[in-house]
Amino acid sequence: MIVGSGDYRYEVNADWAKLPDGWSFKEVGGVGVDSNDNVYVFNRGDHPMMVFDREGNFLRSWGEGQYPRAHGVHIAPDDTMFLTDDGGHFVRKVTLDGKVLLELGVPGKPAPYMSGEPFHRCTHTALSPQGDIYVSDGYGNSRVHKYTPDGKLVLSWGEPGTGEGEFNIVHNICCDADGWVYVADRENHRVQVFDGNGKFQTSGRTCIVRAGFACHMGTNRSSMSARSARRPR
Repeated sequence: MIVGSGDYRYEVNADWAKLPDGWSFKEVGGVGVDSNDNVYVFNRGDHPMMVFDREGNFLRSWGEGQYPRAHGVHIAPDDTMFLTDDGGHFVRKVTLDGKVLLELGVPGKPAPYMSGEPFHRCTHTALSPQGDIYVSDGYGNSRVHKYTPDGKLVLSWGEPGTGEGEFNIVHNICCDADGWVYVADRENHRVQVFDGNGKFQTSGRTCIVRAGFACHMGTNRSSMSARSARRPR
């Protein structure tokens, strides 16, 4: 099967990942690639992070018992990784071996539903060119939260609705090299664009539910999956 168009056409290899006997992804929340082309599959099975080489050979796993419901992966230019867990209501900055360097949110303790406070089923994480952290939040909020690189909350924006700066499931987020913030507003069938402080700039409507996308920032290997989905996930 060939997918894509123009210069971006790819052949699907359904048997690429060589899983150990009896192992399963169950569901894949996100995928990231490090500077050595190793592939990190953040999934909802018994082994939340499975690591493969570029040929699909299994290398290792980690995170067992630590991630209730995998949702998002972002690998930074320095090969640190941001993992977003919507079931646990937290974001963790980790090394490629899973050592936690920074944690945002309190695992297992969500903010009140639609309170606007972080987090209630957060979905993804993005980095600005300066290293600021943006978190889309998510299933139980209609907010984007901005943090300093060391994890201090700077500001939040968004509320439920269909207008500019309003969201109906903030499902994915990324930044480009100029610092614009792109937010996948899933059930409103659009992508909204903001400056780095949450000021609305523009939006683009899609004919199907936009679940995820990617922004390329020079050598930054963005790991947001470029996909669209017709069903909620």
